[in-house]
This record gives sequence, C-alpha cells and structure tokens, in this order.
Amino acid sequence: MNGDGGGHESDEDMHTRKPLLANTGSWWYARRESHVSALLCTLVVALGPIQFGFTGGFSSPTQDAITRDLSLSISEFSVFGSLCNIGAMAGAVASGQMVEHVGHKGALMIAAIPNIIGWLAISLAKDTTFLYIGRLLEGFGVGIISYTVPVYIAEISPRNKRGALGSVNPLSVTTGMMLAYVLGMFVSWRMLALIGTLPCTILIPGLFFIPESPRWLAKMNKMDDFEASLQVLRGSETDITSEVNDIKIAVASANKRTAIRFQELNQKKFRMPLILGIGLLVLQQLSGISAILSYAGSIFKAAGLTNGNLAACGLGAIMVLATGITTWLLDRAGRRILLIISSAGMTLSLLVVAVIFFLKDNVPQDSDMYYILSMIAVLAIVACVITFSFGMGAIPWVIMSEILPVSIKSLAGSFATLANWLTSFGITMTANLVLSWSAGGTFVCYTLVSAFTLVFIILWVPETKGRTLEEIQWSFR
Repeated sequence: MNGDGGGHESDEDMHTRKPLLANTGSWWYARRESHVSALLCTLVVALGPIQFGFTGGFSSPTQDAITRDLSLSISEFSVFGSLCNIGAMAGAVASGQMVEHVGHKGALMIAAIPNIIGWLAISLAKDTTFLYIGRLLEGFGVGIISYTVPVYIAEISPRNKRGALGSVNPLSVTTGMMLAYVLGMFVSWRMLALIGTLPCTILIPGLFFIPESPRWLAKMNKMDDFEASLQVLRGSETDITSEVNDIKIAVASANKRTAIRFQELNQKKFRMPLILGIGLLVLQQLSGISAILSYAGSIFKAAGLTNGNLAACGLGAIMVLATGITTWLLDRAGRRILLIISSAGMTLSLLVVAVIFFLKDNVPQDSDMYYILSMIAVLAIVACVITFSFGMGAIPWVIMSEILPVSIKSLAGSFATLANWLTSFGITMTANLVLSWSAGGTFVCYTLVSAFTLVFIILWVPETKGRTLEEIQWSFR
C-alpha cells in the first residue's frame, strides 16, 4: 500500500509479493486434512508479546543496579527507559508496509532479529552507548510486533473465539512484564538481559510451523493458498464456503484501489474506524499506565512501601490474573461493557491516588495516618492496574485489529500503533520529572484523561462481539 495515492496495482504486481517465509509450512497447504488450530498459532506468535512485556518491565527492577554500575543519572536512565518507545515508533511506521510485502510471519521474523541483538548489546554494555543502542533495537522489534501480532490473530480466528484469542496478546505482554519483575529480583541486570533473548529465539523456529493469514493470502491473490490455509485453520471437517465468499468479496472491493492517499482516509467509511482505532490506543497511554508500570518500584516507594520491587512483582502477577479473566470474558460479556467498567474503575482509582498524595504532603511521615494513607495509595494503584487489565489493556488492540478495513489496514494500523508508542514515549519520558514535581498533580491529570475515555467509549465505541471482520467493517459504510 502506497501513500502517494496514485494508480492501481495489477494482478501481476500482487503475485510478485511473496511471504518472506514463502515455502515454510507449505506442507500444511499440501495436506488440507491437517489441522493447525488458531489457538496453536496464537500461542506461537504470543512469544512476540512476551518479548514486548519483558522489554517494558525490564527498567523497573534494574533501575538501581544499572544506575549504580554504569554511574547514570536519573535523567540518563529515563532516556534509556524511553528509547524503547522511539525504536518502537520506527518499527510501527515500518510494520504495515512490512506485513503488506512479506506477510505476518515474515514481519515477525524480521522483528525477532533486532530484539535478540538488542538484548545482547544491553548485556555487554559498559556505558550508555551499548545500553542505548540495544534499547533502540529492542524497541524497533517490539514496534513491529505490537502491530503484527494482534492483526494476525484477528485474521486467523473464528468469529466466536476472536475476542478470547485476541486477548492472548495483552495477556502475553503482562506475562512478559511479570517475568521481568520476578526474575529481576534474583538475577543481575546483565543476566536478565540475556534471558530477554529467549522469547524471540524460540519464536523464529516456531514461525516455520504455522500457516500465513488467509486474508493476507487472499489480498495477494494467492487463492489456492488462501483456501488451503483457511481449511487448515478451521479443520478438514469444517465447511468454509461462507467464510471464503465473505473474504473474497471484501478483498475484491479492497483491491479495486489499493493505493490510499491520506486525504481519502477522511471518507465516512474510514473516518469512524480511524477515530476509534487511534483514539482508544492513544487514550490507553494518556491514562499514565506506562509510567505506572515502567516505574512501579519507584511509585510504590513514593507511596510508602520499603520494598517497591517486591510490590511490583505482586502487581505483575495480579495483572496476569486479571488479563486472564478478561480473556475468558471477552467473547461472553463483549468488548464495550468491559471497556466501560475498566475506564470507570481506572478513573475512581486514579482519583483516590491523587487525593492521597495531596493529603500525605500535610501528614508527618512517622505518624499512623501517614502509614494508613500509604496503604490506601498502594491499594488504589493496584486497583487501577487491575481495572486497566480488565479492559483498557487488552481491548483497544483487539478493536483496532477488528474495525480497520482491509484496504487501509496496513497504513491506518501502522499509524494507530505509532500514535500509541508516541504517546507512551511522552508519558514514560516525563514520568520521573512530573512525579518529582507533584505526584498528586500527576495523578489528577491521569484521572481527567481516564474520565474522558469513559465518555468516549459510552458515546462512540460499538460492540463487535460475534461478528465477522467483514461484517464489522461493512457496518461503517
């Protein structure tokens, strides 16, 4: 998909685009009676989000050790924490075109390599040079992963399981984050960086055993492979005729004009999916969740706990549990109600944290009241993370992968992912500074954003449970 806005792509041009892993897993296509479940494919690609979460959680347990060993200032470590976001922005920009040209599996293969190199660079760092280069490389890989994995999962999943399988992505992110928190308590930061290479090292061979997205194959006019891939995913006994026809109609409509100009994104059929997809991903980060998770240890210490890293480990475990419950609920309760509950809970929790931090400024540190306020603040932060995990953590990525039409998915999906990472960068980069300025004032800002998010969801976000991707996208026309 090109941004120059001109011309049409011929069938011959489409056929010249091949998956990077063009011949891998081709034996699945040769034997349609084989069955590779969408769950198995999801678990393989979930190694990418585990890497994503491990990268995000790495800075919390290692801050004290890295600043001590490499003699870094707080601002230098803040740069280290934020460089992942800069790399991820570059990865997000490249991800859509990468998937367009080499497929989802090829894009994940490309993403895995800088991740592995980045972790190795960090583990060998003697000063900020290798530390910063490694973090940028990690971020680039994570930026590609953050777009590619939810889109791949959405495109291979049957409609009645798409929500549950889609939420495996954020569940894996929280699992990776918890692993970083827990392992960071027992191993050195250099060893933790070496452990960080494992998810992508395992992902690379795993990609050879799963099929490419049938919708991507259909868009590339590889119709035999498309039908074979879909049959393998659904099982040889399943009648896929209706699903095949729906996908062919959607793809035929998209392929009439595959070059989209930015001006054309303002069409009614594109406008609302873009507002929803980008809006939810930006609001997710503006709530301050990246700051809370990246600097959980420091925030817990500021709240009054002596062992902030242990509290952060507990927080990570709670996130995994809460996201796991969301995975179970998503195709039962629906996306919309969980988003409303999540954003409402976050608003109340953040408001409590803000009030507590203001009150603590006027209470002696050795008093019982100070201890009580500290415990309430900790509980409110935990409540905020739990309610985030129930909806705002998982569902914006699921909705983005569901509502964007196939004709603009690579361009708009890359832009939505970029917007998410750009906002995350701003929040993470300023977290230490604004918390030092006024912890209470910082959480007031996060509260206001969360309240606006609740209104945004109530007024504009539709329910997508139980509908095919094609039905969701046609509803915006």
